Amino acid sequence: MNQHPPGTEDEMNMGLPEDSHESDGIEFLVEDVDFELAEAEALTSWIERIAQVHEHKIVQLTYIFCSDEYLHRVNVEYLDHDTYTDVITFDNADDADIIEGDIFISVERVRENAQQLGVTFHDELHRVMIHGVLHLLGYADKDLLSQTAMRKKEDYCLSLRTF
Repeated sequence: MNQHPPGTEDEMNMGLPEDSHESDGIEFLVEDVDFELAEAEALTSWIERIAQVHEHKIVQLTYIFCSDEYLHRVNVEYLDHDTYTDVITFDNADDADIIEGDIFISVERVRENAQQLGVTFHDELHRVMIHGVLHLLGYADKDLLSQTAMRKKEDYCLSLRTF
């Protein structure tokens, strides 16, 4: 699905904002929230390792951390879903063995979900971050069976963290 969410192409063409990190095809942007990503280098290495385990190469992967309202607007405009969510993934790859996409994450929703689930913010954030990557690797979560498989894969990926 070659949909381009708002702002990302223009921002990449104009250079990265001050509140971004970039490394080896992975970049982290912050839109309209006060948020600083901890351990960006370790996260980048972990995400790259997950791609390698699945025999994929990361060409361009952009994480956009934003508010509930920002992600809601993306959800309505690009997916015609009038709901709040924690993550939306756009797959921009033309080849099956590469990762090229944009992953939008609502920091507010992740924080709320972490509290409700009784887990740390960072653990829930990492779960949502890798959830988006798993979608780019071809995993789905539309029905109960695929949701269960996705959760197991998330747990496996989280177990590979070394930080």
